[in-house]
Amino acid sequence: MDDLKSLIREVPDFPKPGILFYDITTLLKNPAGLRRVVDAFAGHYRTQPVDLVVGIEARGYFFAPAVALALGTGFVPVRKPKKLPHEIEFWEYDLEYGTDRIEIHRDAIEPGQRILIVDDVLATGGTAAASARLVEKLQGKVAGFAFLIELDFLGGRKKIADYDITSLVHYQ
Repeated sequence: MDDLKSLIREVPDFPKPGILFYDITTLLKNPAGLRRVVDAFAGHYRTQPVDLVVGIEARGYFFAPAVALALGTGFVPVRKPKKLPHEIEFWEYDLEYGTDRIEIHRDAIEPGQRILIVDDVLATGGTAAASARLVEKLQGKVAGFAFLIELDFLGGRKKIADYDITSLVHYQ
């Protein structure tokens, strides 16, 4: 899957000096590249029971609905605070400087459902781990995680090491 790297634009000093940003919009506009990502995610989880695909706001939404369709399941969004119109559950988690929070509709997941969590990048693992806790708070079972990019040097995998993880592109 390293050939997908050629479809990902590297933008230095964004959003601030010293950061190298991996821009996936160049991959998203490429039909073959987009298809490869969706097929790889679905292929990895096709033989495992998955009842729903959860996408993490915002860039997880690029892939999660397509993966859900490929697996014959539904899609559930995990959102930033105050974006969902009905009763919610939430999970707060620590950031380097402060805290953050994600939310899901309270009735989005039924007890025992197996959930695949999809996002674009696994970096420090905080949002991914919080998403798993949120799924489990609703008594769902995390079937695994699917990421387009994993930033290995940040060690985020350690925070979700108890789950199945597939990452297509790695940056050391």
